[in-house]
Amino acid sequence: MSPRKAYLQSPHHAALALATLGLGFASGEPLFLIAGFVAYVLGWVYVPDLAFFRRWLEARAGAAENVAAGAELAQFVARRTKLLENLTQTRRTRYQALAAVCRDIEEAAADGDDDSRVRRLEELMWTFLRLLSIEESLGEFLETEASENVPELATEAAVEVERLEAEVSASKSQGATPAAEARERLLISRRERLEALRKRAERIEQARGNLALVVAEQERLEQQIKLIRADSIATKNASALTARIDATVEHLEQTNHWLAQMDEFKDLVSDVPQTGLRVGFGDPATPPELPNRSDRRGKERA
Repeated sequence: MSPRKAYLQSPHHAALALATLGLGFASGEPLFLIAGFVAYVLGWVYVPDLAFFRRWLEARAGAAENVAAGAELAQFVARRTKLLENLTQTRRTRYQALAAVCRDIEEAAADGDDDSRVRRLEELMWTFLRLLSIEESLGEFLETEASENVPELATEAAVEVERLEAEVSASKSQGATPAAEARERLLISRRERLEALRKRAERIEQARGNLALVVAEQERLEQQIKLIRADSIATKNASALTARIDATVEHLEQTNHWLAQMDEFKDLVSDVPQTGLRVGFGDPATPPELPNRSDRRGKERA
């Protein structure tokens, strides 16, 4: 929106119109009315370019951005909370334990000047939570399919189809009969059943492979974050710590790309909102404020 258009919708315009045109009309004097009109036009020309009005525009834009960022953050936190609540207690405990490691890193690195380190840790924890959620879904799927022993059913179905094909071929050589037609319809039905069983068996194998990779990525991420904690405690080199976190985030780009290719988990394909606000680590749900380093140093000196 242009400054002049914004000015027409601002309280400054309303106040100037009241103080010029309004008072001019109220006076009933042509001279005052003309003077008010001239003052109103001059205000419309010059006020939008004045520094105080520009500052007002920037403040209003910043307030709107804060509202939008707050709404986006609230939506993300609600979604993350729901994922956490849907995890089993064991997986939730694993997440909370790794979140505690991240808070240790935040505490150890609090004297640095790069708050973006903590936000990268939040991104790592979001990836870890998605991996836990996917592991749980894949585990439930495999448990359900295992109860029906799909591979064995597919093997039995293949043997049955082969037998029916031989029977239908033999009956065709004897000519068309109602029994032969019924046998052929049965063969078509059994072939479709076999195809469905084979697709289920393929998905089971794919799920097993995905589950193994998900677990491996979880373990890798856990160890990477614990290594970051070790570095943050053992050394006070902020640049080295930032480089370590950056390298871990970069390694996980392949993981995030792979997650995006899993059609059954499309709803988990999202990033931490880049609003400049903290999203926390998920425990507690309310994101913490960025640490005030000047206050902390003052307490340490005291």
